Amino acid sequence: MSAIAELNDEIVRSMAVGAVFTDYVGKISSIDFHRTEDILVSASEDDSIRLYDIANAKLLKTTHHKKHGTDRICFTHHSSSILCSSRYNIESTNESLRYLSLYDNRCLRYFKGHKQRVVSLCMSPINDSFMSGSLDHSVRIWDLRVNACQGILRLRGRPTVAYDQQGLVFAVAMEGGAIKLFDSRSYDKGPFDTFLVGGDTAEVCDIKFSNDGRSMVLTTTNNNIYILDAYGGDKRCGFSLEPSPNLTTEATFTPDGQYVVAGSGDGTLHAWFIDQRNEVASWNSYIGAVTCLKWAPRRVMFAAASTALTFWIPKSEQEANNGEAAAGE
Repeated sequence: MSAIAELNDEIVRSMAVGAVFTDYVGKISSIDFHRTEDILVSASEDDSIRLYDIANAKLLKTTHHKKHGTDRICFTHHSSSILCSSRYNIESTNESLRYLSLYDNRCLRYFKGHKQRVVSLCMSPINDSFMSGSLDHSVRIWDLRVNACQGILRLRGRPTVAYDQQGLVFAVAMEGGAIKLFDSRSYDKGPFDTFLVGGDTAEVCDIKFSNDGRSMVLTTTNNNIYILDAYGGDKRCGFSLEPSPNLTTEATFTPDGQYVVAGSGDGTLHAWFIDQRNEVASWNSYIGAVTCLKWAPRRVMFAAASTALTFWIPKSEQEANNGEAAAGE
């Protein structure tokens, strides 16, 4: 698999399914790539956590979590440690978040506090801090090394959280298109800036910063996608796709921040070149409306998921891989 280089329209258009994993029962609720290793982790409604080698399109490990279930998931800095939010027994146990070792399938720590499901989870890129946003209308800031919550933000509606790639700023988006930016070192002083995405009253599904920190992508429950200037909050461009009833959707930047990819309720995927605001590619997802979508941090590859997981790579790589396979027969 090729390392990320300068992307262009031709490479983006050539992306196609290189591998598919269909052995899930129910929807995949969350996926995450590790920042430095070629691995991906998924969480599904079938209570499974699955670890994949993305360079070789291979399932490495599956664990099941019947007591708490699995919902939102993200890697910590260590490649065998993850954070996972619970789907069940949240009110009775208060155990809404777990810090898990995939190496020996052990729970290293419970994080108690949220009263309802966690719908957004994000690890700081620079230290042991992480954030969770819940349907209990709060965002909590945590430290992997400590059980107790380090800080709480009370908000209205469903909150969505993201750190920038330097870990210095985090964004909290909520209903009505409000986005609040906080200094991660002094968030207790309140937001240093607040943006409003005018005219869209839908709840926010997802927010992400581009790698260069210049842009943010915002996805709403009615499947509107907005690219915002991360410094001033100005709307750089916006795209509307077919809504996905009862599904939350996700959009993703390419690592260079030049393109954004998103899934539509009609089962298609779309890519846009941000500077010129034009669609450069549209594909059939082959797996219906996509609920999870992320581009690999260091590779020309993205992963899309619904009730199945797909790895997308450039067609030229697929042809090369097929040629090698044929030569080895």
